Amino acid sequence: MRKLSDYSRIVDDSEIAGIYRKASNFYGRHIVNFNSTFQGGGVAEILYSLLPLMNDAGLYAEWRTLYGSPDFFMITKKFHNALQGDRINLTEVKRRLYIQASETFSVFNHLNHDCVIVHDPQPLPLVFFYRKKQPWIWRCHIDLSSPRPELWEFLKKFILRYDQVVISHEQYRKADLPVPQRVIPPAIDPLTPKNMDLGEDDVQKYLRKYGVPTDKPLLAQISRFDRHKDPEGVLRVFNKVRECADCRLVLCGSMASDDPEGIKVYEQIERKAGRLIEDKKVILLTVENNILVNALQRTASVIIQKSLKEGFGLTVTEALWKAKPVVASNAGGIPLQIQDGVSGFLLDAKDEDGFADRIVRILENKDLGRRLGAAGREIVRKNYLITRLLSDYMDLLADVMKKV
Repeated sequence: MRKLSDYSRIVDDSEIAGIYRKASNFYGRHIVNFNSTFQGGGVAEILYSLLPLMNDAGLYAEWRTLYGSPDFFMITKKFHNALQGDRINLTEVKRRLYIQASETFSVFNHLNHDCVIVHDPQPLPLVFFYRKKQPWIWRCHIDLSSPRPELWEFLKKFILRYDQVVISHEQYRKADLPVPQRVIPPAIDPLTPKNMDLGEDDVQKYLRKYGVPTDKPLLAQISRFDRHKDPEGVLRVFNKVRECADCRLVLCGSMASDDPEGIKVYEQIERKAGRLIEDKKVILLTVENNILVNALQRTASVIIQKSLKEGFGLTVTEALWKAKPVVASNAGGIPLQIQDGVSGFLLDAKDEDGFADRIVRILENKDLGRRLGAAGREIVRKNYLITRLLSDYMDLLADVMKKV
């Protein structure tokens, strides 16, 4: 299990010492995190790295996942999409099933902690089913800039019971929410199998294992098969790029247990790609293997992130950390990481000609790709590593627990 000292070769000693100093205010305090899945998706990855470091710093940090039926996760996926602006038919049945999942879960999970952190909408109603004797924090990783009003009003009655809301971007602040709101961008862990340094032999081994040839430049989008990640648009961009450059496209995404739409979107892409898949010009992967993702990101000539909506975009962070040129949508938290033309390229999500043009420019100019990649890695090193996130969480706890 990793400790803070393991990061001393990546970040300054002063940063690590600062975390220990902040943590000294919470020695022995118990912190519990709730979310909806133990694997698949950025939230689970963050918690998997963050909690051991919290414990190493002197806290008692726990992680519990919400039990939910397939119906519940189908409903919360619709909630997720509606919080990002999609229409929703918010029936009484959906409301009831959503609340009942938290009520049932609360019977099996008793709390005797000094602080509770709830991640995203799935476990949000938990606060209704406990007698509060500690501060509760709602950490929302979703783009909240334009939620559907009917769903927002429904969820707000739960959020009002929280002591603090944490969001990923200033644009997600809600003026109609009279609860303190704090911006804390997420981060990646540079020592996980997904982000650690890999030797070329290991890279080639994993690419061979999963049938990814390296005989031509590789374009890759690493994202869930989610329509807000616009994999169909990526496929159209690839077809435009192929008119100028011989290359291959890999779409790789895990099937998170709390995302029941993934299979449907995957099947749609499979039909659209058709012969391109048979000819190995397009490769679709749904493997839950972080070393494979690492190998793909390190091999790709260009990483694409054509999101229509994006809470933050940790797949962009991962690619930038590996000094890869990224062509991405100007959506959500992505422009916090990419300065157009300096650390990557930003475009309107619907500008498919622009995406194709920038990709071709990088394929034709390797020096450009190296320059963009070097600038991107430095941005991540300064702002979006797990140690910085841990320091921000210590500041958050200091604020919400000062009266405890």
